[in-house]
Amino acid sequence: MGKFDWFGKIGATPEAVAVLNDQPILFTILIIVLVAVILQCVLLWYIHYATMKPEQKKKKEKKEKKKKPERKLSASTECDREIWIEAEMALFTDKRLGSAR
Repeated sequence: MGKFDWFGKIGATPEAVAVLNDQPILFTILIIVLVAVILQCVLLWYIHYATMKPEQKKKKEKKEKKKKPERKLSASTECDREIWIEAEMALFTDKRLGSAR
């Protein structure tokens, strides 16, 4: 039982596991190289961001409320809608006239 037997569970060949168990410094070097590459990517991104001209930088735009698209109503539903609107308008008008008296 070696230190790197778990590599076999994630798909490494028995030969690769044997090499890592024999020379564990290879795994350490792999981790160091991966960390160095990630740090270089971060440094490159920062240089890119820091050297951008002000007009190249994206300004925050105000988000507008998106309107929901109106549904296409059937003929009977459209007729019911018109009747409802007329009834509401009549009720609203009656209330305004009643309060004005």
